[in-house]
Amino acid sequence: MSHLMHWQNIKYLTKRDEVKFVLHSRSDYEWAKDVIGKYRLSEIAQVLMGTVFDALLPSTVAQWILDDNLPVRFQLQLHKCIWDPQARGV
Repeated sequence: MSHLMHWQNIKYLTKRDEVKFVLHSRSDYEWAKDVIGKYRLSEIAQVLMGTVFDALLPSTVAQWILDDNLPVRFQLQLHKCIWDPQARGV
């Protein structure tokens, strides 16, 4: 989805905004880490990181974040943990 990004909007971010990265692979994580560093996103907005459900183990991504001391908040898709992942409208 990176081709759909409007990079010029980064200059409008504030501490009240959130930027979320949804990861499918280690390469997604590395790309997100590079973007966070390049634009110093953690200094100007809240940065969230989560996984595509059933694509990456949450514990794996959490460990990558800890290993890299990445200043982000890890997020789970709680609705998919609580209810059937295919359920809609929950």
